[in-house]
Amino acid sequence: MRRVIKLFEGETADKTSGAINILGAKKVVLFCKRANHTAGSTTFSAVVGVEGNETAYNKWISNVSNTNTQTETRVSSLVLNTNSCGFLTMDPKDTFETIKVTADVTTDGANSAWLILDY
Repeated sequence: MRRVIKLFEGETADKTSGAINILGAKKVVLFCKRANHTAGSTTFSAVVGVEGNETAYNKWISNVSNTNTQTETRVSSLVLNTNSCGFLTMDPKDTFETIKVTADVTTDGANSAWLILDY
């Protein structure tokens, strides 16, 4: 089963989503978009939690180009500084009860984020 959850759309200021239950998800993908860009950037990041206890998630698998001999690139956030989209995938070995996603906006832009959850 797959769920797509719109966290926020077209936000022009800093925004943090509410807590989304991801318990039992086998795959968690964060898909982000920045539009109406003139200058600046948006940094998308997340905190994960169990029973209300939260910590920054710093093991996202990035969608960067690697050679066949390189391992996956781990990052703590996704920075978009043009009109563009990007995504991050949670390490499939990790499991948490909740996730909150933050868009930290510098200068301008309309920012959106979705979670794609596979169970």
